[in-house]
Amino acid sequence: MGCGQKQNCLIDWRRSHDRQTRPARLGILGCAATHLFFNRSPLTSAATIGYMNIRICRDADAANAAATDCLAEWLTDSSTRNVMVAGGNTPLELYRRIADRRLPLSHLNVFALDEYVGVPLNEPRNCANLLRSTVVKGWGLLAERFFALSSLEQDAFASVREHERRIASAGGLNVVLLGLGQNGHLGFNEPGSAADSDARVLELAPSSVEANREWFGGKYAPTQGATVGLKTILAAQHILVMAYGPHKAATVREMIQGPRSADCPASFLQNHSDTCVFVDKAAAAQLSRQHRSQ
Repeated sequence: MGCGQKQNCLIDWRRSHDRQTRPARLGILGCAATHLFFNRSPLTSAATIGYMNIRICRDADAANAAATDCLAEWLTDSSTRNVMVAGGNTPLELYRRIADRRLPLSHLNVFALDEYVGVPLNEPRNCANLLRSTVVKGWGLLAERFFALSSLEQDAFASVREHERRIASAGGLNVVLLGLGQNGHLGFNEPGSAADSDARVLELAPSSVEANREWFGGKYAPTQGATVGLKTILAAQHILVMAYGPHKAATVREMIQGPRSADCPASFLQNHSDTCVFVDKAAAAQLSRQHRSQ
């Protein structure tokens, strides 16, 4: 499957890994006016072949439009059954746009990516309740096909481990939707998380705790998070990542052009066979690139 239509984005390119030691060359996909070359240090993982599809759009609105096309194509593919969705602010507009399309999605099994630990079960802005309102209700899904995590401290670990076992029993994930944490985390897989990490409860980095405090308007500031592990995320068939705004620029750079390292868990997506990254110009501002006319 492809990654949606391209008319909304300024630059659309694919990052290729190969067995060469020369810097990776990135060719434009569907952009008639521009070629983009991306220089980085020689590849160190000669055994890996993979790519990332990077979509640089003029603003968040254009990026959301392009991401909606991509996600709608994946969700309606006949082979798609198991989908993982993220909470938080970044994907809310995407969820709304998918809801507006009224796609036939009632066959999907939908899994939450993560959950704040120490927040009441009835808190509207915890991941479970946010996703129930924006995805399950918004997309017309069956409530019994939505699987969330417990936000209660005493239940969170058992809940997330069972969650990951349920995903494995269902045959793994077809589609994963991710935001990009400012410190490079995916879900609550904070810096230091290994590519083969399993579901667990983590102590959160100070930057994540402050982001949580802001999300809950100061009412809560969870210091722990329950998350599906990177091993399950990276085993998904398709992954969509969104990152908007200048505060994400350094992290986008590390995700795409930095070394694959636990220091930036999102950098492990470089090895994934089908990841589509949607960024606006502000989030792409620190990418090293050279433009020339065709």
